[in-house]
Amino acid sequence: MLLVLHAKIPTVKREDQTPTFWVRDVPIYGDAILAPMAGYSDVTYRAVCQAHGSAMNYTEFVASEALLGEPNPHWRRLDCKKDEYPVVFQIFGNDAQKLLAAAQRIEEWEPHIIDINMGCSVEKVSGRGAGVGMMTQPKLVAETFSLLSKHLSVPVTGKIRLGWDDTQRNYLEIARIMEENGASLIAMHGRTKEQRYHFKADWDAIAELKQAVSVPVIGNGDIRTPDDIRRMKAHTGCDAVMIGRGAVGNPWLFSYRERATLTRAEIAATIRLHLQEMLDYYEYPDGMIKFHRHLRRYFKGLPLKPLLNRLIATNDLAEFDDLLNELAPPA
Repeated sequence: MLLVLHAKIPTVKREDQTPTFWVRDVPIYGDAILAPMAGYSDVTYRAVCQAHGSAMNYTEFVASEALLGEPNPHWRRLDCKKDEYPVVFQIFGNDAQKLLAAAQRIEEWEPHIIDINMGCSVEKVSGRGAGVGMMTQPKLVAETFSLLSKHLSVPVTGKIRLGWDDTQRNYLEIARIMEENGASLIAMHGRTKEQRYHFKADWDAIAELKQAVSVPVIGNGDIRTPDDIRRMKAHTGCDAVMIGRGAVGNPWLFSYRERATLTRAEIAATIRLHLQEMLDYYEYPDGMIKFHRHLRRYFKGLPLKPLLNRLIATNDLAEFDDLLNELAPPA
């Protein structure tokens, strides 16, 4: 029997229930969104970030080929909870017909939106013409979005970068192709494939994209504080801001909370919530082991390395709970 760590989901108040924007016929409430990240935006961390205010729930991406065969571990990346809203299934590939077939299969699993990843810069993805590699193939982009928008009942969206490198910054061309062929939203990371996560994200390009298309635009890149969210929105006019690395270990960002203002009790409460989600989904001991990398990020900036080391060293849930009380003693 698993130990329940007294996890309590915080309530994020919505003062205004009017949608912030729409993805075709899907209303979106809020303007801060957890980015799809391999190894991080699983069903457990999405639950934590949604509890703190993330407005959309992108899954980790899955290759179209992995969705066309027999059930396999990759399918778990599209697991979701009953109360997730909206759920965006993200897939990638380099063949429009296979992407359509994969999308039609997973549409039966009732996502609210299906997204095509055209931003992954990892060589094993982009090097074979998938991820950001699709941006070098405008005809493939047109065929993919034309097929999916015609044959799916849910909105189809895409996430892109500026382009392959500084000589091929073709984001406006690709965005127009996407919109002309039925895309309902475009998210863009403000760097090229060659830049990966180096150099400053180009927010001017995101602003230019927003002016060039009529569908909603989500900006992505260099968001680490609530003020960064405000500045990107003001600078670009984007409909929402997508947060990746800056949100790992900092889900409070989605409710515009400065990490430095958090009490240790608030940090401990979120750690308990996240670990409980991990245990519920991955079970013991896998959930606890997988939680270690998140735990390191939760403790980032805290002068408590000895306590962190002791927490990581134990696989005993009762001992973990006792140790966590050293971070924030029970009231």
